[in-house]
This record gives sequence, C-alpha cells and structure tokens, in this order.
Amino acid sequence: MDADLNDHLARLPAHAPRGVWGAVMLAIDDRGAIDWQATEETIARLCASGVDGVYSNGTACEFHCQTEPEFDRLCKLVATIAGRARLPFQIGISQSNPRVALERLTRVAVLRPAAVQFTLPDWWPPSDDEVMRFAGGLCEAAPETPLVLYNPPHAKRRLTLDGIAKLRAAIPSLVGAKLPGGDADWYADMRGKLDGFSVFVPGHTLATGYAGGAHGSYSNVACLNPKGAVMWWQMIRTDMAAAAEVEARIQAFLAAHVLPFRTRYNVGDAALDKAMAAAGGWAPLGPRLLWPYSTVPDQEIPTLAKAAHAAFPEWW
Repeated sequence: MDADLNDHLARLPAHAPRGVWGAVMLAIDDRGAIDWQATEETIARLCASGVDGVYSNGTACEFHCQTEPEFDRLCKLVATIAGRARLPFQIGISQSNPRVALERLTRVAVLRPAAVQFTLPDWWPPSDDEVMRFAGGLCEAAPETPLVLYNPPHAKRRLTLDGIAKLRAAIPSLVGAKLPGGDADWYADMRGKLDGFSVFVPGHTLATGYAGGAHGSYSNVACLNPKGAVMWWQMIRTDMAAAAEVEARIQAFLAAHVLPFRTRYNVGDAALDKAMAAAGGWAPLGPRLLWPYSTVPDQEIPTLAKAAHAAFPEWW
C-alpha cells in the first residue's frame, strides 16, 4: 500500500466508522411475524462474532416492512444487546416518508447510537435543494448524533461524489456514506473529494475497496458468516494478495450460487441476504421475509450451505 493511500486512511477521524459491520436480521416465524426471541439470540451471536459493529434497519433487516412499534422495539433491543457487549451500533431510520424518518431519528437519538443511517426520500426523487433540506433537518433534530448516508444503486436519487462533498460541507454531523464503489478512477476521485470521510463499500468488494481508500463495509459477507468476514478483514490489512484471492472466491460463489435466485424466484437483495444467513447456520434464522415479499425456498438452503462450506472451508 502506497504512502498516499496510508495517509488517506489515517486521516479518518477516530469517531468515524471503519471496519466490518454486521447486519441485524429478523427471524420470522411460521405465521409471518417477527420471532423476537430468535431475533434477540441472532443479535447476541452477531455481537459476539468479532465484527467491528452492528447495524439495524438496513435492507437485510427489512426496514421497509416494519411497523413503527416493531421499529421501536428492535432499536431498543439492538441498543441493549450491543451495549451489553460494549460494541458500537448504528440504527437505520430510513423511510420513504421523510417526516417519519425524522420522527424515528428523534426517538432513537436517546439510545446514543454510534451513528444513524438514512436513505434519501424515495417516492419522489428529491432535488438538490430538497436533499439539503432533508439532511439539514436531520442534523438540526439530533445535532450530536453522527449521520451516515446510505445511497445504494437502486436509490431513486443517486448522489455524485461532488454532491456528497457538498452535503458533507453543509451538514457537520455527516460522517460517512455507504456507496457502491467503482473503478480505479472512481476511488482516486473519492480520495480527493471525500478525504477524512468514512466511505463503506459492498462486503463482497471490500479488498478492492480498501486498496482504493474505502474504510470498511456494511457487509453482506457477514450475512453468510460474520466470523469469516472478520477473518477476511484482518487478511485485507495484512496480506492483500491472499485477500484478493478470497475476494475472487466470494464473487464466484455469489455469481454461481446466490445471484441466480434473483431470476429463478424473482426475489430482491433482502431475500438473498437472508438465504445466505440461513445457509451460514450461525444464528436461528431462516430465509423467510416479512409480508408481502418473496423468499428463497427452504429446500434451497442445504444446497447453498454445502456450496458455502466448499467455497470457504476455513470459515467453518
């Protein structure tokens, strides 16, 4: 790793997120309701896995399907269990309705999360002024709570690096973003425009991302095996050649065994993450999602588990 990249990574403020963070996922019972006891056990196991932090209400946590009472109960559960484990936690407040997102922020700020994740309002794509007004309103409502922008490829409003840099300059509590990453030119541009700002990339591209200046991942790899994701993160920082070989295996596994479920069963990313978690077998999780979304069938999980064990024998 060259000196410029080392300097870039070193300039990230101490309080900003870094490392591998594991997604909280919901256990769903046979009636289609949240199984709170199994969800509690899942969170506890995730906190004990060695990840750098945990986060709730990302895509894998099905934030888009939760009622407000379920949201509140889950946030308190995550804060309690992560607090007991002395592990940083983030809470996603994402909601299609920006007013509901703001209300969520005011409720969870008292839990003192390490950061709060948010998506941009998405029923009607917001203009530049509306993006600034929304993020500014979040900052004003909870000025002591760090904010992390989640701007995935399927967002109706995707911000450029220039747009994120402008938002960062105007919003003092904005400390990071989860972004799709890109090619070498994208990473060079990111290092120049977002220096000292925490940039997280998809879990399956973390070795490439870290080599380009990313600081960590809200990791889909941790959905499959949190301890394996942690082992890989340690390797990324000590043996990049070996880490690149693991990244190639991860991407080959996803292409051959996970991504085909999208077209075979017409399912989304949350279903893929839950299927990997069920195949990983590290928590009392099945592949079922909250109503009305489709799921990878139970009968696919043993085959997926066998493929995962064959692809990453060192993780089990």
